Amino acid sequence: MSDVTYTSSELLKWLWRDYLRKHMGLLMIAIVFMAVEGATMGALAKLMQPMFDQVFVAGQENALIWVGLVLVGIFVLRAIAGVTQKVLLTRIAQKSAADMRIDLLDRMMIQDGAFHQTHPPGFLVQRVQSDVNAIGAVWQAVITGTGRDFIGLIVLLGVAVSIDPVWALLACIGVPLMVMPAALAQRFVRARSREARDLGAHLSTRLDEVFHGIVQIKLNALERYQARQYRDLTRTYVRTEVRASFGNSALPGMIDIMSGVGFMAVILYGGSEIIDGEKTIGQFMTFFTAMGFTFNPLRRLGAISGLWQTAAAALERIKELMDAPVNLKSPEHPVPVPTAAPDIVLDGVSLSYGEAKVLDSLSLTATAGQTTALVGASGAGKSTIFNLLTRLIDPQQGSISIGGVELKDMEIADLRGLFSVVTQEALLFDETLRENIVLGRENVSDDELQKVLEAAHVADFLPKLEHGLETRVGPRGSALSGGQRQRVVIARALLRNTPILLLDEATSALDAQSEKVVQQALDRLSEGRTTLVIAHRLSTIRGADKIVVMDRGRVMDEGKHDELLAWGGIYADLYRLQFEDGKTVSDSRNVTALRALQPGLKPSEPNFFQRLGQRLFG
Repeated sequence: MSDVTYTSSELLKWLWRDYLRKHMGLLMIAIVFMAVEGATMGALAKLMQPMFDQVFVAGQENALIWVGLVLVGIFVLRAIAGVTQKVLLTRIAQKSAADMRIDLLDRMMIQDGAFHQTHPPGFLVQRVQSDVNAIGAVWQAVITGTGRDFIGLIVLLGVAVSIDPVWALLACIGVPLMVMPAALAQRFVRARSREARDLGAHLSTRLDEVFHGIVQIKLNALERYQARQYRDLTRTYVRTEVRASFGNSALPGMIDIMSGVGFMAVILYGGSEIIDGEKTIGQFMTFFTAMGFTFNPLRRLGAISGLWQTAAAALERIKELMDAPVNLKSPEHPVPVPTAAPDIVLDGVSLSYGEAKVLDSLSLTATAGQTTALVGASGAGKSTIFNLLTRLIDPQQGSISIGGVELKDMEIADLRGLFSVVTQEALLFDETLRENIVLGRENVSDDELQKVLEAAHVADFLPKLEHGLETRVGPRGSALSGGQRQRVVIARALLRNTPILLLDEATSALDAQSEKVVQQALDRLSEGRTTLVIAHRLSTIRGADKIVVMDRGRVMDEGKHDELLAWGGIYADLYRLQFEDGKTVSDSRNVTALRALQPGLKPSEPNFFQRLGQRLFG
C-alpha cells in the first residue's frame, strides 16, 4: 500500500457527504433524544440541592414526595430517550456501513487486472469486512459522544457554574496539562492502528492462501511451516494491537488524573466555605454530583478520541481504495457491438509488465466463424491475448478490433457480452447447480435449459445428484468432479449463446474419459462461433482452421496442422516432443524445466525441441 494520508477533516467531510447526510432526518431525531438523555443528568444533579436542604436538613415532608416523583420521572425519561437514540443510531451506523461495503465492492470490481495483482483477495476482504465493521462501530460511539455526552457535559458544567463559578474553574484546573499529552497520544494511536490494519490484511491474505492451497500444503508437508509463518505474523499483530490499546487507554487515564486534581482543589477551597456557612450542604452536593456526573462523559469523550484515530486508520485505507484510479473505462459515446460471429484482428499489439515484455508488436487475425488455436510455451503471451480481448487489460501499443470496431469504442459490458469463456479452472460459486448455469438470468425457459444440459453432457450426471439442479455445488464447485465442473461451465457458455468463444486449456486437467466427453461438448459449443483456443495438448487442436504459433510475445508461424508439420519449425518440434517414439510430454510448460535440466542446448538453436527430445528420450 502507498503512504497516502488524509486529515481528520477530509475523512469526516467524505463520511458526511457520501454516507451520513442521507440519514439526516433520523440523525436529528436521535440527537434530540441524546440531548434529552444528557440533560437528565443535569436535572438529577440539580435535584440534589432541595433533596439535602429541604428534606434531609430542614425535614420538610411535603418536599419528600415531590422530590421522589421528580426523581422517578427523570429516570423514566432517561430510559426512553436512551433506548430510542441507541436504536436510531444503530440503524444509521449499520446502513451507512452497508452502503460503504457495497460502494467499496463495486469500486474494486471495476478495477483492471493490474489492480487485483497488487491487491490480493485476503487484503480486499479485510478492507470490505473488518475495516468497515470497525468504522460502523466507531460512528455510533462518535455520534453518541458528540450528542449525548457532549450535551450532558455542557448541562452539567452549567449546573456547576450556577452553584459557584470559582469551584467550577478549580475543578477544571488540570485541563491545560492534558493538551500536549493528548495530542501525542492521538498521533501514536493512529500510527499503531494503521500498522494493525495492514497486518490484519496480511493475516487475511495468509489465511486465504492456506485454505485455497490446503492440498499442496498437505502434499508437501508444509503444515508446520505455514503454522509458523502465521504464528509469527499473528504475534506481530498482537503486539501492535496492544500498543494501540495502550494509546487508547491513555486518554481516559489522563482524564481520571485531571478529575482527581480538580476534585481535590474544590474540596480544599469549598470545604472552608461550607464550614463558615457561606455555602449549604445542598449546594455542595449539587456541585459535587454535577462534577461527578461529568466524569463518565469526559472519559467516554476521551476514549472517542482514541476510537476515532483507530477508525481514521481504517478509513484512510478504504478511502485510498475508493480513490484508486479506474484505468479501464467505457467511451462516452460507445459504438454498437457486432451481433454475428465477427473477425478478430490484433495489429501491432505490444504490452509490458514493468521491464518484462509480454507481447512484442504482435499481429494476428481470427477469422469469423472459424477456430483459431494459439500454441507455444508458457510465457509466449497466449493468455494475455484473452485478457486483452475482454479488456481486463489494455495494450500499450497497437490496436484490437472485433468485427471492424475498436475495443475502446465499445461499452465494456457490451464487449464482454460477446464472449463465452471456458478455462481449465472451472470457477463455480457456492450456489445451486441451476444458479451456476443461469447466473442470475430470469428469462430462461425449462426447454432452453434442458437443451444446454444435454448439449454440455450435464444431463449425463444430473440424475446422480440428490437434488438435481437444486444441488449446491460447494465452494468453488468442490462437490463436483473436475469433468463435471467443466461441463457445467460449458452449459453456462451455451446458455449465454455469444458469438465469440474463448477456450483456455479447457481439457488439460481432465482424465481421458472426461476429456472425451468435454471435448465433444466443446466441439458443439464452437459451431458457428469465432473460437480462439489455447492448448498445450496439440492433439486437441488438430482440426483447428488455423493454428498460430507464438514465442516470446510474437507470432512465429501460422497455418493448419498438416501444413505446420510439413514446414518444420517450432510447431513441428513441439509436436515431435509430445508424440515421437510413443513418448508424451503432456504439457509444453515443462519445456522451461527441461531446458534447465539439459545444459548446452539453447532455445534459439535450430530444431531445439527435436534435439532436446532426442537427448531426453533417445
